[in-house]
Amino acid sequence: MDINCTQEELSLFDRIGKAAQQMNVECYLIGGFVRDKLLNRKTKDADIVCVGDGIALAHAVAETFPKKPTVSFFKNFGTAQFRINDFDVEFVGARKESYAEHSRKPEVDAGTLVDDQNRRDFTVNALAISLNKKDYGKLVDPFNGLKDLEDKILRTPLDPDITFSDDPLRMMRCIRFANQLHFEILPETFDAIARNKQRIKIVSAERIADELNKIMLTPKPSIGFDLLYRSGLLKEFFPQLVELAGVEIVEGKGHKDNFYHTLQVLDNVANRSEDLWLRWAALLHDIAKPPTKRFEQGHGWTFHGHDAVGERMVPKIFKQLKLPLHDKMKYVAKLVGLHLRPISLTKEDITDSAMRRLLFDAGDDLEDLMILCESDITSKNKQKVKRYLENFELVKERLKEVEESDKIRNWQPPIDGAEIMQLFNLQPSRDVGVLKTAVREAILDGVIPNNYDAAYQFVIAKAKELGIEKK
Repeated sequence: MDINCTQEELSLFDRIGKAAQQMNVECYLIGGFVRDKLLNRKTKDADIVCVGDGIALAHAVAETFPKKPTVSFFKNFGTAQFRINDFDVEFVGARKESYAEHSRKPEVDAGTLVDDQNRRDFTVNALAISLNKKDYGKLVDPFNGLKDLEDKILRTPLDPDITFSDDPLRMMRCIRFANQLHFEILPETFDAIARNKQRIKIVSAERIADELNKIMLTPKPSIGFDLLYRSGLLKEFFPQLVELAGVEIVEGKGHKDNFYHTLQVLDNVANRSEDLWLRWAALLHDIAKPPTKRFEQGHGWTFHGHDAVGERMVPKIFKQLKLPLHDKMKYVAKLVGLHLRPISLTKEDITDSAMRRLLFDAGDDLEDLMILCESDITSKNKQKVKRYLENFELVKERLKEVEESDKIRNWQPPIDGAEIMQLFNLQPSRDVGVLKTAVREAILDGVIPNNYDAAYQFVIAKAKELGIEKK
């Protein structure tokens, strides 16, 4: 076997080959494991195709281990899998497939190895290695996938229009592989994606989101999003992002292309952090620029309020893309809503009050917010970028000083709503909220110091001013 396998992997494949021989069936390593080994990429799972009963083979192999792994199997799909020493092995019977027009779930019949390779998405994923005694280790490569691997090209084994129309998720996978592997998509293959883009509508939003997240987690996600945009696929499931594209010029004044600016910000964040949801915040930080775009005479283009409007758009987009609607969504919305605030602090004469407010509003997410804001500086003017970044460092230092002196981050006012209700014999009401907010704002504005006595005196005076008597 002329690929760089570990001894553990070789031992496993030897077991599989021997079990298949005893069952009198042929079996082959196929797909991603073979591809990644030839590319010297890390592998954590392997697919085995069996010309026969894949589920039976999985059980037979599991029986050969002293500590038998649990076999999970899916009779309807003819697949089985088990995990051994943090390595996943999936078994499937060789098959041929036929598709109905409005479903990506195929009709499956038992087939040969050739049938199974024909149904694969790309030539580089159709590579198979024999685990059979007669030709153990032999590469079976009917579509010149090895040459495509060497040339770094993605193409389909059969007609790309049929491949993509049958299972439109393959179009997303094609772009994801191009992004992950740094491969070129063959022009005829890319053109087929553009022709079949509307077929993506039969794919569930969850599966699309899964591929999107994999693209998002690549070292340079802009490559994948650019391909999605140019192929027309992106508009089919994420039109709001596409609306950022293009430049409009009025009276000789234009604005930057906010789509490509967004991709640059996304790459900048990817260089600084592997956090998926911070990358989503980068992708969505300017999402509300199209609905807030205005041309002001004598001034030019404005996008007033795109931060606040964008924050409100995030939950709708997450729901549309079937992304999680809990803490991750709230985190992304929060960063989108705050993304202009640190930049505004680079101006002169910014008060400690403004610093305190940012510390209070950002809380534990301040560092991520600062990464997003630094990444948002994308001017081609290197001197301008240098000046912005230097100002940003000053803001960071000042935030640190204010936090050390005032301890505002993740802070709660010294007097809470429960104590206000007790002090003035109030039930939960608007008056309680007004007094609680007044205390918080007075401390953030520096009107009173951040301690209990000052807050107590202030709330008594404020209540008196509002006609609320202490009990």
